[in-house]
Amino acid sequence: MQSGQAWCHGNITRSKTEDLLSKAGRDGSFLIRDSESIQGAFALCVLFQNCVYTYRILPNEDKKLSVQASEGVPIRFFSMLPELVEAYQNPSMGLITHLQYAVQREEELEEEPENKDLPPQLPPRDFPAGEVKDGATKSCEQGHKGLSETFLMRLQHMDMSTIAEEQQALILDYFRTSVCLDAEQVQNGNHNLPGLKKLTTAICKNLNGEISRVLPALEVCQRALDQQPWPGTGPPPRQVLGHVGSGDSFQKENVGLFFLSRFRQIAASLCPSGWNISTKSSTPWRRRYVLPSLGWNLTRVSVHGPLLSFQAKNAVFDSVGYEGGHKKSLIPPVVFEVKQESLGISTKMFMKVDVEGGKLHITKLKDGPDDKYFVHDKIRQLVKSQKMHAKLVIVVETEKEKILRREFVFDNAKKREGFCQLLQQMKNKHSGKPEPDMITVFVGTWNMGNAGPPHGTSSWFQCKGQGRTQDDTADLIPHDIYVVGTQEDPLGEKEWADAVKSVLRSVTNIHFKQVAVHTLWNIRIVVLAKPEHENRISHVCSDSVKTGIANTLGNKGAVGVSFMFNGTAFGFVNSHLTSGSEKKLRRNQNYLNILRFLNLGDKKLNPFDITHRFTHLFWLGDLNYRVDLPNTEAEFMVSRIRQQQYQDLLCRDQLSMERTEQRVFLHFAEEEITFAPTYRFERYTRDKYAYTKAKATGTKYNLPSWCDRILWKSYPLVHVVCQAYGCTNDIMTSDHSPVFASFEVGVASQFVSKRDPNSAPQGGIQIMNCKATLLTKSKTKFFIEYHSSCLEKTVRTCEGENTEHLDGSIKVWFGNQVQLTPIISDAEYLLDQHILICVKSTDSDESYGEGCVALRAAQFCYTEFQVALTHHGENTGVLTGGIQLHTSEGKPTEKLYDFIKVEKDDTKGKSGEANKTSAGQVHDVSNPSYMEVSHRSTNVIAKGWSYSMPPKTLPIAAQAGKDSKKSPTGKPPKPACVEASKMFDNPLYGSTRTAPSQGKDQEKNHLLPPEPTFWPKPPEGPPVPTPRNRSFTCSESKPPTAVAQHKKPVVPSRSQGSASRPPLPAKARPPGPLELQAPKAKDYRDSSELPGKQRAALRAGLTQSQKDPKGDQQ
Repeated sequence: MQSGQAWCHGNITRSKTEDLLSKAGRDGSFLIRDSESIQGAFALCVLFQNCVYTYRILPNEDKKLSVQASEGVPIRFFSMLPELVEAYQNPSMGLITHLQYAVQREEELEEEPENKDLPPQLPPRDFPAGEVKDGATKSCEQGHKGLSETFLMRLQHMDMSTIAEEQQALILDYFRTSVCLDAEQVQNGNHNLPGLKKLTTAICKNLNGEISRVLPALEVCQRALDQQPWPGTGPPPRQVLGHVGSGDSFQKENVGLFFLSRFRQIAASLCPSGWNISTKSSTPWRRRYVLPSLGWNLTRVSVHGPLLSFQAKNAVFDSVGYEGGHKKSLIPPVVFEVKQESLGISTKMFMKVDVEGGKLHITKLKDGPDDKYFVHDKIRQLVKSQKMHAKLVIVVETEKEKILRREFVFDNAKKREGFCQLLQQMKNKHSGKPEPDMITVFVGTWNMGNAGPPHGTSSWFQCKGQGRTQDDTADLIPHDIYVVGTQEDPLGEKEWADAVKSVLRSVTNIHFKQVAVHTLWNIRIVVLAKPEHENRISHVCSDSVKTGIANTLGNKGAVGVSFMFNGTAFGFVNSHLTSGSEKKLRRNQNYLNILRFLNLGDKKLNPFDITHRFTHLFWLGDLNYRVDLPNTEAEFMVSRIRQQQYQDLLCRDQLSMERTEQRVFLHFAEEEITFAPTYRFERYTRDKYAYTKAKATGTKYNLPSWCDRILWKSYPLVHVVCQAYGCTNDIMTSDHSPVFASFEVGVASQFVSKRDPNSAPQGGIQIMNCKATLLTKSKTKFFIEYHSSCLEKTVRTCEGENTEHLDGSIKVWFGNQVQLTPIISDAEYLLDQHILICVKSTDSDESYGEGCVALRAAQFCYTEFQVALTHHGENTGVLTGGIQLHTSEGKPTEKLYDFIKVEKDDTKGKSGEANKTSAGQVHDVSNPSYMEVSHRSTNVIAKGWSYSMPPKTLPIAAQAGKDSKKSPTGKPPKPACVEASKMFDNPLYGSTRTAPSQGKDQEKNHLLPPEPTFWPKPPEGPPVPTPRNRSFTCSESKPPTAVAQHKKPVVPSRSQGSASRPPLPAKARPPGPLELQAPKAKDYRDSSELPGKQRAALRAGLTQSQKDPKGDQQ
């Protein structure tokens, strides 16, 4: 494409094209951009009567270009775009109007190169003798000579008899000659030490077969370097120190330590599995293992002195296939001190969680007998109190199949979370399921500041430090997947990956498998997984995008990794965006470029960017968004940070403000920030922010900011809970602090139907009454494409009918019903699936908006949905419609993540539908980015879900009355008594949903949707899910009594009774806390969540319990 032409705009987006043409405002204004649907093609965009017309420019086999113009106009071919533009500047060429005014390109915001504190790595320089003063040359030579003599003196006092003669010669030759050359390299700014690297390479030759010979030679080099290279205990001579290195940072370090550090790094990079040399341990260690490839036993590997650390031992054993330790992490029993509330009396109790044994012991004495316990399968549910964060209800089943409900209060909320995680781990471990339906994911990001990591980084992977951190009792629970993103990473790819695996092995005693590693300059992402998940992970893909200067340099940009975990798609993006407080717009553009050009996931989903390709997408990195305050407020910021008054600063956080304005990270979620800004610290301390830096142009300010962030975006109605989000306190080698987050996410298994495909009934998905509101000025027709891995093929609708509105939007009606055929009709499979929707234009086949619908929303009946449409990270409109799901008979199994629920404390004492129990399964939407409104009532059709969250100041119930509509049949709606559920403000918990009861027959027979006779007016502004009052009526093909046959007489329950009722007799009074009592909706989320016999009993005895008060005490 001719980038020099004024009308050539490259790969700008369609929405940007419309903005530029609208600003031009003259008929005949035009530009040419790259096509978004066909690679190598172009799009000719013309403005006429305030509408944008798009024509595709397609190349043929001979690379000749032609325009898809009006029918009846002969096709002309051109060799170059300028010829094409010149020809179509003439009228009557088939366009809406001839090309007249070329729209100029806007100047892009270019990134300026940054000045780093560390000196750049320069190649060796040879100075001519005439350019160096004789005095300086003589002094330099004396310094280098003294350094060589010192090392040789040390070697004379060492026993080198066990070292091969050729290796002795190599060591002596290096310390005689090459060490001086290395010192000169350091003086010139090159810290690679090529001579030392050459020596170490020669020593480590054939390392796998000669470990016993190599280790003593490495030890000699280590011991020679691990001492002060100058005699005595005083400082090194000034003439030596002054010429070995340049710069203040080098003069403050001991030369021997510097050489020692480089020696360790070189040795680590040369070993097969990357040895990390350290001086921590001086205890000899011995191992016996087998080298199968060589067929001989290595009986002894002994290091006398501080040579190899524990991590290095792991690396050596990894190289020969030795895993050591336990293949699975063993979690020891953990004891919690709690208080049990009974009849207003608080009693101290002790609960011991035995994860490996699958038992929960509850005793009054800490060292009491362990004969009283509950087995894992008898612990039915954990119910968290939303009002009291330290309170927990444990629902257990006794030997006589009685259900007991015990309330406990922990010391704090963190202890309660640790207990819940251990119980969840125990349920997962002993569930007996062949495939997991939930896993935990660790996500970490760290700008290393071009400095190597310290020896101890375990706090990062254990989520220790500031913010929302894990309790100590959860330290031994390993995550299933670890994702580590780094920026300004000075280490090699293999060196860093091995270092991370070594730390995880020392913490969890598990040898994690490497899923993927991808690096762009100093931006790196490492993904590790438990060995047991190795066969569950497939379709691994990685890619990178450069966003540096002119989008050609990789000093800024992103790396990403995606894969399938059984039937769930995961995506991870680690990005380093433009720095500088004033470069907010450039950062926004970096994000949009990464979103468009990072090529991850299923390549068949071409119309969708990465925000729609994955069930769970995690975005991490140094996003570099700053706190937008003037430099004069620096001391004010520091004082607020010391007082932990973070909200005063977070309200000026650039990323939060840009997200609120929907400019970046649309529909992403982030856990509440409760930790101090992670940038810009003074290195080797976390007590002082170095927010000023003297430069030639003046003082530059880098105010404390939350540059390092972790966000995520998941499909609707999936389980995802952030369990930790914070930063470390003890990792101080960089001016950034590492940031961590841990997530509990739901996953779908690779489903295999147990039904005979020939005899099983064919399932179906019906989508109907779709209407799109598109924010575009394009003059074209539109259609919808439906994509999903559960469909046999991609389905495309017919063209919709357009209606233009004064606000500039276009309303498109897709009234026809679309039938989608799933590959498997089992409800267990379909309820975990999602349908991706793409609204496309007929002229250019380009997307004008994408969205997602969860099939779980239509589990019980016909459901209306409302979806926000986005394209390339921008909001492009809204799509509404209805969906109905037909599945084969069968009940979905209970998910492991449903074991922990949240109790709505404010429901106690309320009457009406909110206190009723449901015969069906409750939807627990733990994802805070999405909403679900009850959709199982026979007189209410829910709006399904929406990406957009309702304002906290406006309750959903209030909106329902305002937005109520009559039914499509024109009949007045029946009054709805369902109170809309509320989202919890506390991100620690998922949202709770209660729904009205539904009979058995209604579970099997889905109600058919009524035929609409009118189109309701769409809501203005962003979509907000609201309940809709509507009565069900039967279609014309069914008798009017079809629905009425399923209705049952409504009998008020005891919870709905008025306060004037007489008191109950003694026999009917509720029993004590430890006695059997019927579960109620106000006590925990939904009694239907209890599996097995209790749920069946509730269904069978629902009507009888309403009639007979004694039924509550069965």
